[in-house]
Amino acid sequence: MHQDLQTVRDFIHWAMSQFNQTKLYYGHGTDNAQDEAITLIVDTLHLPHDISPALLDSRLSSDEKELLYKMIQRRVSEHVPVPYLTHTAWFAGEPFYVDERVLIPRSPIAELIENHFQPWIEIESIKNILDLCTGSGCIAIACAKVFPDAAIDASDISRDALDVAKINVRNHHVEDQLKLYQSDLFSELPQKKYDVIISNPPYVDAEDMETLPDEYHHEPSLGLAAGKNGLDFALPILRDAKKFLSPHGILIVEVGNSEHALAELFPEIPFTWLEFHRGGGGVFLLTAEQLQKIEYSQH
Repeated sequence: MHQDLQTVRDFIHWAMSQFNQTKLYYGHGTDNAQDEAITLIVDTLHLPHDISPALLDSRLSSDEKELLYKMIQRRVSEHVPVPYLTHTAWFAGEPFYVDERVLIPRSPIAELIENHFQPWIEIESIKNILDLCTGSGCIAIACAKVFPDAAIDASDISRDALDVAKINVRNHHVEDQLKLYQSDLFSELPQKKYDVIISNPPYVDAEDMETLPDEYHHEPSLGLAAGKNGLDFALPILRDAKKFLSPHGILIVEVGNSEHALAELFPEIPFTWLEFHRGGGGVFLLTAEQLQKIEYSQH
């Protein structure tokens, strides 16, 4: 192998071939074998994603080749998602440390943050933001980058997830702006009002949990499973968010494939189902005014 594979380009081609011969699932940052191979190799070697063509023909050391070989073999034989192999995931244009204590960032909510939540709220009014079920901290940290004058709170029930989030908070130098809380949704949060409450909670229903591709079984089930209809977390968020939302605030929640179950359960709620230029869906938005009108107790 070492005689045949000498350069970055050689390994990209070989990895693509290996991936195409194996029934892999792409859903953790890429959607095809070529992009998967490039991501694995450039992140493993700490090369830029916009690597120049000249660097592709750089000869690799024996140690680099051995490392790449092991990474590619683990992707093929164990179906480990690339971000867990490289401990790097990209969200809203920023790199984040990840390991198997947290879900791999992949939410379309990144696009909303990059667009400053426009046109749903006045930028100048955003002073306090809450990220529920923060996991790796990617949503909260992306908000901190886009809104440097806002105070960010982020919570998760998992101590393991918060330990990873702490790594990312330090890596992105937002310790003075962002506070982490161990909390079951709103239960341990300070009694304050937020202008934006944003959440990507667990939302996979029981049927989908049974049929997830192998790659997803490397992720913590605590971050995926949400009961029979996938709404075990979305429902209490809907119930309690109004107590924490400022009068002009907005609530944004990702529910993925459980969108239809939620819409059927609450046909009277005027959910705004957001659309994204880069794809993805299952994200709703409600204003504070709309939340105040919901008679949740009847459900």
